Amino acid sequence: MQNIIKNVIDWSEVWALLIPLTFLYIRKKQPAFNKPVVIYVWIALILNIAIDLTWKFRMKLPVQFQSNNYLYNIHSIVRFLLFSSYFIRLKQPFLTTIKKVIQLVFAGFVIVNFSIYQQFFDYWHFSSLLLSVEAALLLFYCIQYYLFRINDDEEISKKQPDLWIVTGLGIYVAVNFFIFLLYNKLTVHLQNFAVSLWNIHNITFIIFCVFIAKAFYESEL
Repeated sequence: MQNIIKNVIDWSEVWALLIPLTFLYIRKKQPAFNKPVVIYVWIALILNIAIDLTWKFRMKLPVQFQSNNYLYNIHSIVRFLLFSSYFIRLKQPFLTTIKKVIQLVFAGFVIVNFSIYQQFFDYWHFSSLLLSVEAALLLFYCIQYYLFRINDDEEISKKQPDLWIVTGLGIYVAVNFFIFLLYNKLTVHLQNFAVSLWNIHNITFIIFCVFIAKAFYESEL
């Protein structure tokens, strides 16, 4: 039974995405501002299948293809670009310029980081810096969203899809910021603990996907 639960959690980065995709199939017509999230779910599914297959069958693959670290890098960059675009598409008249500037700052950081400090296709090292910076910036987007909604006179409804998406994203990045930040060092010094800690990431990812599914359900035109 324990092995079954472990396998379910290990593959959650794949099957959890089927939850919002199921609701997307049910509610096919989504508003334009949801487009980055829809694209993210599809791309994340493809990347996470590749990530998990690489990890599970790494010993059967050629040595140069046994690491999935670069796939996490791609996923991190894609997630930031699409969700930062999502916040801009919401067209909230609050910190408008800063939200666009942060996209450029992140792009500059990625270029400098992987040109000078790290290797994008690093076989041995998980890019804790990239994922923690991404999480911190997305958390900023979530906080500014809530600040705007608090100051807005409009009543907040549980049926608003953006509220569900931002809340799910906020939970995911807030919980995982320190996991991302410390994970690379933990894999070196406390490998078993690091593997166990990743289960927290997987559980929050499931929560994230459930919140996206709820948003899709509430979003049909």
